[in-house]
Amino acid sequence: MTPLLAAAPLILAAVLVTAAIGKLRRPEGAGAWAELGVPRALRRQWLITLHPWAEIALAAALLVFGGPLGALAALTALLLFSAYLALVVRARRADAGAACSCFGAREPITAATIVRDAWYLLLAVVALACSWATPLLGGPLAALDGDWPWALALAAAAATVWFSMRRPPAQPVPAAGVPVVGRETNALTTAESEDGGDYLRRRTPAVPVQLADGSTVNLRELASRGPILLLAVTEGCLACDAVIAAVPDWRALLPELSLRLLLWPAPSQSTLTETAEPQSLHDPYQYVRGSIDDWATPAAVLIGADGYLAGGPVSGADEIESFVGDIYESLHGERPPRDA
Repeated sequence: MTPLLAAAPLILAAVLVTAAIGKLRRPEGAGAWAELGVPRALRRQWLITLHPWAEIALAAALLVFGGPLGALAALTALLLFSAYLALVVRARRADAGAACSCFGAREPITAATIVRDAWYLLLAVVALACSWATPLLGGPLAALDGDWPWALALAAAAATVWFSMRRPPAQPVPAAGVPVVGRETNALTTAESEDGGDYLRRRTPAVPVQLADGSTVNLRELASRGPILLLAVTEGCLACDAVIAAVPDWRALLPELSLRLLLWPAPSQSTLTETAEPQSLHDPYQYVRGSIDDWATPAAVLIGADGYLAGGPVSGADEIESFVGDIYESLHGERPPRDA
């Protein structure tokens, strides 16, 4: 077997391990699986917890087994990546703002995501085709006997991809009277950096948004009246339904903030329009999203009254719920009550 053919299961193993590490660093929730369209019968917490460990086990099987055992591992990978591809394609068709946590960090599903998963599927097909020719014990690693420069090159390539995919955590600073929440570590950020200087925060974009009554306001000027927790949601988004349902409870939990829905359609074209205060905000030209971050819905961002972002944005129903809890904790010194 040529090193190039043996490389397919090795690359798949690297992909699976990278994905598993990302999920272990940022655990998924049932809301993320629901948004992606995973069947309800499979949305069990024990399966969600087991998912990254199963990916690691499959990666190990791809590395050390050949013959019929290697073929079985490759077939499992083929079915797994087929399911991944089908889920992201369906989610993308159902909602242009859909996202997935394939590698831990929640990212919007784009055409590049679909092409990437299709490439992984092709690698799984190649791995299945060539696994029969590798030794039963040792698999592709044994097949590379005498070709260790290839193995080292593949390992270097996998490490390069992993480091390239990592994103540095956002580093906001607190505004007066407004909590700043860091979602990378699920903890509040500190007010100062290690060298004693303040973190840099981004200005709130001074872009026009519509209120539910049809009037137009400047987002930065609106926030100057008091801090705002913006919840970007879309109709027909499964994960958004959970966020929308929780809005009354969150408003009661955080009376210090103005919690507003951020909607794309004009007020007259959305069934989610809220005409009572705090009115919903409408961004038909997506000025807000384009000025802050290319997030996937549902998303949340905390805007300070001092003209700067105070936390977020975060995406996903589970992430937003935890984000709300972090804000409450920063204001009250404890996590919110369980029934809140």
